Amino acid sequence: QVQLVESGGGLVQPGGSLRLSCAASGISFSSYDMSWYRQAPGKARELVATVGSSGSTYYAASVRGRFTISRDNTKDTVYLQMVSLIPDDTAVYICRALRSRDGYWGQGTQVTVSS
Repeated sequence: QVQLVESGGGLVQPGGSLRLSCAASGISFSSYDMSWYRQAPGKARELVATVGSSGSTYYAASVRGRFTISRDNTKDTVYLQMVSLIPDDTAVYICRALRSRDGYWGQGTQVTVSS
């Protein structure tokens, strides 16, 4: 049984920081590309960042320079370090594992940026 469990979300003031975690089980974690998506109310789900199985990274333009994605294959966990948060970053952040045609989603963790 595959599980992706996100944690680390919460309420933060503009300019603040959060670190999200996504712990995976039931997959050969190191062979999967791992991504963070986000979905705000009334908006489409959007890709935030990806770290490939090779360690290569991709960031959406809106978060580049503020967010850092990383992975720890010894802990089967992917992280998203977020700094300089702005209200537009408010969304449910969702973890995804992808390898060829095998894709899995987590349930998400809420991030709210507000004063």
